[in-house]
Amino acid sequence: MAAFPLVNRKNREFDPNTFLATIGEGRKILTFAKQQGIFAQGDPADAVFYIQKGKVKLTVVSKTGREATIGILTDGKFFGEGALAGQPLRMGSAATMTDCEILRIDKKAMVAALHREHAFSDLFVTYLLARNIRYEEDLVDQLFNSSEKRLARVLLLLAHFGKEGVPETVVPKISQESLAEMVGTTRSRVSFFMNRFRKLGFVDYSGGPEGGLRVHSSLLSIVLHD
Repeated sequence: MAAFPLVNRKNREFDPNTFLATIGEGRKILTFAKQQGIFAQGDPADAVFYIQKGKVKLTVVSKTGREATIGILTDGKFFGEGALAGQPLRMGSAATMTDCEILRIDKKAMVAALHREHAFSDLFVTYLLARNIRYEEDLVDQLFNSSEKRLARVLLLLAHFGKEGVPETVVPKISQESLAEMVGTTRSRVSFFMNRFRKLGFVDYSGGPEGGLRVHSSLLSIVLHD
């Protein structure tokens, strides 16, 4: 059987519609309302998820009950891939930040697709490597940069700065508590820096009726400043 062209040769982007046609049994499109749980820490790790539309927040809770935000993902991102590496239980939780359409792929079906479709396998490995590089950059950022610079970097990442040169509005509004968790500092410090960024014109809250945060490219000066 001929392989499906899962990757657009022109832009090398994953084509979810072709993937849906290829994966066969073991996949399901799920719809979630805003602030709805997708899976919880400790649940069986039996599937991989792909975001077709919306925003998802990944969190983890320590044994002492302290919660930390470890990532915010948008359209075209996978999560829950630990299931493919033999992870029996979820190491963290996933919940929606907006209304979402998410593709759930059973572990068995995902493994079969990776073995059958080389183009998709290559793309998925590239995605995992990029995710790993991001985690390494986060660690270096945590170890060596100030909390102000870390906050600026988080905001730029959330705004997709550098993708096609046009930052997007971060919608919905992200709480200062969540930003503090991602940056590794206190809410009061985040509040201080956000007010400073706003006064300097680096960010504003003109992102629509829900108060989405708009991040301007000028914020990059904070990250580049030594």
